[in-house]
Amino acid sequence: MDWKRFSFIALIITVLFGVVVMIGQVKQPPLLIITSMLATTIAVATPLTLGALSGVFCERAGVVNIGIEGMMLTAAFFGWLGGIYMYHIFGFTPAVSITLGVFFAILTGGLMSLLHAVLSITFKVDQIIGGTVINILAVGLTGFLNRQLFFGKGSVFGGSVPGSPGVLPTIHVPLTELFTSICGSSAACLQNVQAINRVFDQKPIAISAILLVFLSHYILFNTRWGLRTRAVGEHPKAADTVGINVVKMRYANVIIGGMFAGLAGAYFTIESVPSFEPLLTNGRGFISLAAMIFGNWTPIGAWAAALVFGASQAMLINMQIYRDVIPPAWSFLQESYIVGLTPYILTMIILTGIIGKTTPPAADGVPYEK
Repeated sequence: MDWKRFSFIALIITVLFGVVVMIGQVKQPPLLIITSMLATTIAVATPLTLGALSGVFCERAGVVNIGIEGMMLTAAFFGWLGGIYMYHIFGFTPAVSITLGVFFAILTGGLMSLLHAVLSITFKVDQIIGGTVINILAVGLTGFLNRQLFFGKGSVFGGSVPGSPGVLPTIHVPLTELFTSICGSSAACLQNVQAINRVFDQKPIAISAILLVFLSHYILFNTRWGLRTRAVGEHPKAADTVGINVVKMRYANVIIGGMFAGLAGAYFTIESVPSFEPLLTNGRGFISLAAMIFGNWTPIGAWAAALVFGASQAMLINMQIYRDVIPPAWSFLQESYIVGLTPYILTMIILTGIIGKTTPPAADGVPYEK
């Protein structure tokens, strides 16, 4: 990612944070609002980050994947369904049921991506059409099974949704406890440490997403696997000439990408809210693709772009939290249509501004003929 793009990302995030601080500083300390924004940004950017990583692995190997939305949605449903079954039918503890639910979500993402790989690589179906098939299949399959399993006559749980085993717990980083002795009797110091501590208190999938960004960047740009992946995405014929199995590499990377999308799906129903609604992902897969493009097909760049979209959503969430301190002139920002539209409007603005300024892999979307 070039420095101009990175500077633009930093500028957008700074402006979004500044708006919230400016509005809320009437009654709330700026540090409290900033840390709240940071914590929320990291959390809500998690599925976008994982979805963007999914796109990076697929497209770096030369396979366009617009089916990330469908993979997320299907994984969200089956991860949630698996957790419920493990808890109510097989009698596992909530912690074990939730963990297995995450596993089922990742497996579902992998299976959906395998279907995309078969269509795109083996049968050489147009990759845009293949991804669209995945999205349509996900909407129909999850909607149908949700009705039949929980709301239909003779359903497994008697026509109602059973209680969920819960969500993944927050991992607490004990900064407050560590700094207690340093702050001493200073209440202001302790309050600042507690505010900062909120940024680091995240749930497992959110933390995993950040770790996977740096791991993915290292793998793609510093390992033999990454070199081969980029080779089959840039010049597959040359890669085949030196003995790289193009089909095998594309299959592997598309499935890996699907597993990332599956983990993103688990965020919605296992880490965020322990329930499922039709069309739950609400376009996050497409925003992930925008983040991947804006990040120039690199993991760290895609993560930075995902944080921009996450910050736009976090700004609106925090305006809801601090609604009592928002001046009447800014109250329109709390309207539901503004809250819902902002991430998508930002997506269009960013994509419009970078058309022709990014460089996709040369063989991206081109079926390989041996």
